[in-house]
Amino acid sequence: MNDATSFGVHRLWKDSFVSALQPGRRGPMKCIDVAGGTGDIALRILDHAREKHYDRETSVSVVDINAQMLKEGFRRFKKTMYHNTAQISFHEANAQELPSEVFPDNTFDLYTIAFGIRNCTSIPSVLKEAHRVLKPGGTFACLEFSRVNNPLLSTLYDQYSFTMIPLLGTILAGDRDSYQYLVESIRKFPPQPEFAKMIRDAGFVTGDHVDGGAWEDLWGGIACVHKGVKL
Repeated sequence: MNDATSFGVHRLWKDSFVSALQPGRRGPMKCIDVAGGTGDIALRILDHAREKHYDRETSVSVVDINAQMLKEGFRRFKKTMYHNTAQISFHEANAQELPSEVFPDNTFDLYTIAFGIRNCTSIPSVLKEAHRVLKPGGTFACLEFSRVNNPLLSTLYDQYSFTMIPLLGTILAGDRDSYQYLVESIRKFPPQPEFAKMIRDAGFVTGDHVDGGAWEDLWGGIACVHKGVKL
């Protein structure tokens, strides 16, 4: 369904998101990918570390509140070289309250969340937990739908979103309501400057202190990458 609604562009965004983070460039990393049950980002992280930096020690803990998504991710990873290795693990947990016995303070080098934080009840709670589990110097990275700033593009995007996405949901998934919610949730998500402030309020440093700045718009702001560093 994601392929249909985005014409496959979400795959390119995820590729770009992970590539810019350069996992493995400075040696093996402990990563946590939240709301990542299907394993899309985790697999990209491990592949990038191995293919670009000859790193077979970087690991990813995949976290999702949805058990079915985790089952799908586990099934996908059974087809890869990482299955049954210490490089990948799957955990059912709430991003807003990660269990400290599984995810202690100051544990991870990289925290990623892609197209998931928008659906959380309390974004500040998610950011607070991200800050808690990251090591000092660790990076928070979020890929999410965002606010289109160009008026013409914004108008065209709204027309497509509110007409075509629910229609495709009806035709391809038999579920118009979920895809209507998708469109509405994107519009309710904080615009780039506001979300960047929320990241700073959680204790992260953003802006000039982070590679690439506080955020990077993709396709005019249809999606956006936000980053912060824990001091």
